Amino acid sequence: MAVYNPKSLKAEEFINDEEILETLAYAEANKNNEALIDEILEKARPVKTATGCECRGLTHREASVLLACEIPEKIEKMYKIAEEIKLAFYGNRIVIFAPLYLSNYCINGCVYCPYHLKNKHIARRKLTQDEIRAEVIALQDMGHKRLAIESGEDPVNNPIEYILESIKTIYSVHHKNGDIRRVNVNIAATTVENYRKLKEAGIGTYILFQETYHKKSYEELHPTGPKHDYAYHTEAMDRAMEGGIDDVGLGVLFGLEMYKYEFAGLIMHAEHLEAVHGVGPHTISVPRVKKADDIDPDMFDNGIDDDTFTKIAACIRLAVPYTGMIVSTRETEDVRKRLLQVGISQVSGGSRTSVGGYTEEERPHDTEQFDVSDQRSLDEVVKWLMESDHIPSFCTACYRAGRTGDRFMSLCKSGQILNCCHPNALMTLSEYLEDYASPETKKVGYEMIARELGNIPKDSVRKIAEQNIRDIRSSNRRDFRF
Repeated sequence: MAVYNPKSLKAEEFINDEEILETLAYAEANKNNEALIDEILEKARPVKTATGCECRGLTHREASVLLACEIPEKIEKMYKIAEEIKLAFYGNRIVIFAPLYLSNYCINGCVYCPYHLKNKHIARRKLTQDEIRAEVIALQDMGHKRLAIESGEDPVNNPIEYILESIKTIYSVHHKNGDIRRVNVNIAATTVENYRKLKEAGIGTYILFQETYHKKSYEELHPTGPKHDYAYHTEAMDRAMEGGIDDVGLGVLFGLEMYKYEFAGLIMHAEHLEAVHGVGPHTISVPRVKKADDIDPDMFDNGIDDDTFTKIAACIRLAVPYTGMIVSTRETEDVRKRLLQVGISQVSGGSRTSVGGYTEEERPHDTEQFDVSDQRSLDEVVKWLMESDHIPSFCTACYRAGRTGDRFMSLCKSGQILNCCHPNALMTLSEYLEDYASPETKKVGYEMIARELGNIPKDSVRKIAEQNIRDIRSSNRRDFRF
């Protein structure tokens, strides 16, 4: 039996089954222990400092107690503190991105994904570089500045050279006022050498979902293909960091395994990265199993309802206060609105999860990885966020200014990153409003910016925005600042 050791580089030691089971038993025994729950909540609360704020975060055991808690007033308190933490670190800005699917060729046998090798009736497609350019132009015409590229695992059809060439192509496309300024990468676990190549290609965050931390279930859910290797997959973030990638993104696919087990494993993985590398996850995503071609989510018996899902998101925010938290268009507008109130800081908008989907007039379904629940346009999502008092942000300044890894975390953990996030969010929102927004969205946007700047007249705000946008484009400044 492996011994729990967060500093170990062996997956079964830093994600230790025995420790997780003991944690779940401890949480169950203390789920109504009000004194302990109050103590944990008090520990999680942000504390104001001379320069910003600080949060101590929670251990996986402390956070698991909160997740198990069934006392309504304590749960409401969790939600309020989660929102306090998000506002203290990132303010009311919400980062916007879109996925870009390059290829759905895959040699794995993942039973929850329509791209699995045995699915013979799904249309297989791989974008050429010209098709990637067309997709990027379509995304730029929406107003996107940040992409997350996705690809199945297939060393013949999707080798690392294809991914690297695609990244180069994406960064090379300058259309009207459009540029993709940050490319995050969500591809299969790979070698240190390949992670170095991705770093040299200028990627932002390397994202890899664990799917499930339960080893036996993991192996059953991935019966064939290279992804079957639990240790190789789980240790991928350590290899990525060894290869120089200092921003990594974690996530599990909720609904595959018991959610409390997954939650404990996820927090332990964050603790491991912090203990070994001094830098925790830049992002944590919270996807749920969704219907797709050849996939019925009802075949999995660990589905979670919206209330439980909301509590999971809040507890992640309390446990890992500095991380960016992501919810995608897998979720409905109503669910996304709920999660925005408990700590989510990044959302996708106008997404298509099919290969080549952005250049199609009608939303294609034949190559989708999952059904998109929130099918609103990017403009509609931007307007909705602002009407909910969130600032849609297209900022990528941290990545381009070298504020990544420990540089980003030092600013974030001290509460100082907000000094960059807030003005840059307003500036990039202004850029979006000028270049891409509908008249209705533009009106709502400049009214919001005026309020954020202390009720400066709307016309003055627009003149400031226009001048700053001209300055940025003429000088290629790295920061967007009022």
